[in-house]
Amino acid sequence: MSATLGIDIGTFESKGVLVDKTGKVLAQASRPHKMEVPQPGWAEHRPEEDWWGDFTFICKRLLSETGIDPKDIKAVACSGIGPCMAPVDAEGTPLMNAVLYGVDGRAQKEIIELERRIGAEKILETCGNALTSQSVGPKILWLQRNRPEIFAKTAHIFTCSSFLVHRLTGQSVIDHYTAANFSPLYDVRAQNWTSELVGDIVELEKLPRLMWSGEIAGEITASAAQATGLAKGTPVTAGTIDAAAEAFSVGVIRPGDMMMMYGSTIFIIQVTDSRVTDPRLWYAPWLFEGEHALMAGLATSGTLTHWFGDQFAKELSKDEAFPALATEAAASPPGAKGLLVLPYFSGERTPIHDVNARGTFFGLNLTHERGDMYRALIEGIAFGTRHVTDTFCELGHAPQRLLAVGGGTKNRLWLQATSDITGIDQIVCQKTVGASFGNAFLAAMAIGTASKEDIAHWNPVSQTIATVHQDIYDKNYALFRRLYEQTKDIAAELT
Repeated sequence: MSATLGIDIGTFESKGVLVDKTGKVLAQASRPHKMEVPQPGWAEHRPEEDWWGDFTFICKRLLSETGIDPKDIKAVACSGIGPCMAPVDAEGTPLMNAVLYGVDGRAQKEIIELERRIGAEKILETCGNALTSQSVGPKILWLQRNRPEIFAKTAHIFTCSSFLVHRLTGQSVIDHYTAANFSPLYDVRAQNWTSELVGDIVELEKLPRLMWSGEIAGEITASAAQATGLAKGTPVTAGTIDAAAEAFSVGVIRPGDMMMMYGSTIFIIQVTDSRVTDPRLWYAPWLFEGEHALMAGLATSGTLTHWFGDQFAKELSKDEAFPALATEAAASPPGAKGLLVLPYFSGERTPIHDVNARGTFFGLNLTHERGDMYRALIEGIAFGTRHVTDTFCELGHAPQRLLAVGGGTKNRLWLQATSDITGIDQIVCQKTVGASFGNAFLAAMAIGTASKEDIAHWNPVSQTIATVHQDIYDKNYALFRRLYEQTKDIAAELT
């Protein structure tokens, strides 16, 4: 027996998978956790409980279910939500809750200050990204300014995957793909940390050592072996962000390949043949040296559908709510009887980067029912997605192949609306396990038991969601764009 282990820490759930050398899934395990929202605009996890606690639980569950000899697990790879900001002390003990990725907008003041001090053009030129709520640098500055007692004790700034790799191996490392989100501290040209733009955020020695995702960072230590049940000495890769591992799980491996991840948020990654910088999107080196990625993400997607079910289908259990809502929404015509939704319930990330944006149901009248509202919500998310894909096209990077992945792919209404509204066919692969499966594949590549091209056999194509053109969607998309522009000033004053 020869297997690899992949574990991913998501926004609301962690998942793990054991996969043999042919790509067969031997076992899966998961564990839910919460996203802490201590105040509006903030989003946090507890690293000890939500990250390491989930990791050890899943390891033990997979070992127990399969009865596999831990020595037969030849490599481990992990990923997690990112980019996060998790300060730890010299022993790697968390000093506070981790500040999450772009859904946490607490550092808006620091973003404005840094942009004014450095200059937006200089930041984009050096870092490949504008400063947004996705950037870690401003959040570190927020820590320094607002939690000075914690900042003084901080020995390392980790993100989710680097925290786990440190717990497993004792090594402080981070992959380049994740590090590129630490603007203004990462130089995409030199592919290294930099203090050139600003030297008073944090000492660069407190940032993890840079590696590529396919490299081995270290081996399972004796203490990690005891905590997880894994064998001491098992190789562990450098790790990455969940979305990157998810993209890899469905074969996003060559320029023109685009992943659309239907999860708590919509996240999009396209591999490109060169570095592309535009303030509306995000850039990062891809998982392997010499490769590039262009990215985008909405702030609320799956989170928004869950919110709707919780608020408007309270009489139904969670297992009943989504099928019932989908049935009701399917009975509503495309366009939801003239109802528009701005899906900006947690502000918005790409391409508008507006933390003050607000969710809106517009056009309600007394004929509208719950199904119309749910359909409009799905279409609103799809309109936000089209805004992103149109931006890719404007930059000359229209996707050549779009692969859909994530839990939302089970929602046929959402999938079809997205194809119809964006005008792009979507490919769905057989295995929708997601990032944990991608991690298992990355682990196999790291030890030489798989190559990139093998992913087509590990996870073959299952179906294609073809576009059905709807004139109403072209009309409503234009109105969607106008609705945001005409209400954004009001939304900003509401905060």
